[in-house]
Amino acid sequence: MKLDRSWTPAFAVAVIALISGGWLLQQGDAPQSSGDYSNARLFEQVHHIVSQRYVEDMESSELYRMAIEGMLSELGDPHTTFLDSAEYADLRLNTTGNYGGLGIRIESQDNWITVVDVLPDTPADREGLQPGDRIIEVKGESAKGWSTTDAVKVLRGPKGSSVHITVARVGVSKPLGFEITRDEVQVASVHSFMLDDNVGYVRLQQFSEQAQRELESAIGSLQEQGARSLVLDLSANPGGLLDQGVAVADLFLPEGTKVVSTKSRVSSQNETYRAPNPEKYGDLPVAVVVSRYSASASEIVAGALQDHDRAVVIGSRTFGKGSVQSLFGLAGGNYLKMTTARWYTPVGRSIQRDRGEDSQMSELMANTISVSGNAISTASTDTAQQQVYHTDSGRAVYGGGGITPDLLVSTDTLTQPEQEFRQELSEAGVILDNAAFQFGVKWSREHDLSPDFEVTGEMRDAFYRRLSEEHGIEVDRELYDGARGWVDWNLRIQVASAAFGPEERLRQRVASDRPIQRAASLLRRANTPGEVITLAEAEKGSVGPSGEGNSFDGGSEQ
Repeated sequence: MKLDRSWTPAFAVAVIALISGGWLLQQGDAPQSSGDYSNARLFEQVHHIVSQRYVEDMESSELYRMAIEGMLSELGDPHTTFLDSAEYADLRLNTTGNYGGLGIRIESQDNWITVVDVLPDTPADREGLQPGDRIIEVKGESAKGWSTTDAVKVLRGPKGSSVHITVARVGVSKPLGFEITRDEVQVASVHSFMLDDNVGYVRLQQFSEQAQRELESAIGSLQEQGARSLVLDLSANPGGLLDQGVAVADLFLPEGTKVVSTKSRVSSQNETYRAPNPEKYGDLPVAVVVSRYSASASEIVAGALQDHDRAVVIGSRTFGKGSVQSLFGLAGGNYLKMTTARWYTPVGRSIQRDRGEDSQMSELMANTISVSGNAISTASTDTAQQQVYHTDSGRAVYGGGGITPDLLVSTDTLTQPEQEFRQELSEAGVILDNAAFQFGVKWSREHDLSPDFEVTGEMRDAFYRRLSEEHGIEVDRELYDGARGWVDWNLRIQVASAAFGPEERLRQRVASDRPIQRAASLLRRANTPGEVITLAEAEKGSVGPSGEGNSFDGGSEQ
């Protein structure tokens, strides 16, 4: 049953107020008293009256659940929620790394469920969902006001079953509908390869139970291939388990080094977490790449390595999910997942960001779309408005929620002609990366390609014809040519994916990712962790405190 989440304590006063043309029948005077006992008695009186006299029959158990949901909703914290036994099982699946579903990671933002990451080679990826998509309907029912728990409950289901969702996408005027067939999702936390002879790359997708072990194995393999420095990509990593965040930071920090602390109303939760072991990669130069959708454990790792001058942080200011949730067992196999503490970096910065900034960020993102089609913010972080803290060496870092990178580097964005072409395709129901992938399957079967293939004029013309022949859309050739940079970017990635698999697709994406390429550029010039910091500080100092101008024009053909 869909629960009415509009219940608030204001409902209690409905028994003594005349409401808009209705009739009020007051059944005696309410006693005047105060205190917890009397408030509990008041609640029971309201519950009794509703269960006995409301115009529609209501199950007593359902009323209690509605009351619980209403109370938690009034806290205004999307991370505090009531879990029944099935929802708790879903939560466990999230953190163990194997589950069935669509293959997306979601957050509640601005009262809507928002896709923050799409896992490679999953049902959602194959159908063309993108980070930044807002799920507005599921099976015809509005998703406004849903918590992530609500969404997980309906999006997951038996393998082979399907679910219809409707999303709103930035830059597209009409909602987009998707019919997605659920499948078992095997979540690999780590993907890695060499960027060149000396720089290794590791993408950590989430902090599941095996994150530290998988990361350690990947770094070891890269070092065997000659890696003398590392790009640690935490962009769009939504976090996961706190102990895995500490364990990952432990790989790079000396034993006993402070990683993160928690502050709570309950003294037993005022804890400091320190690196439990000697660092394994103490001499390895590291650059950490983060994005708007990097959250929780990602921010713990980035903040700890930044505060201790162990790594340079590059990208966009992170999400700011700095709260600790505790699970409380309840009767009937139910659980309460509730925020009980907040996280702070080693120098005392609160990771939690004021959620009121989300609506401001949405306005900034309204007409800003990356080459991958994601809604992003390209605005510089105004560090003049943020509280200043200092790292171990005395470098300035900034509070105010989230982690502000040492070097602010935005991703490439679509030009106006590219946005117009994207809009025309979307209104015709065509998603470019889907169409490019389908084209790539056919093209790779008919042509002998190598992983370093180039997008040729022949390929571009053939794809233009396919848009008309297979998708029934007549695209103005001048508009198509004006969007050549974006078309080529999609063709390069999707043809590579069709021909060589998801790892080659990731390689192609990384090759044109500005923050990652900026990180690699720094690492190529550094022999020690300290030199990476020095080089980053020199670059930052040349463009001013807000980070304006910290962009890298490499890799993309935009």
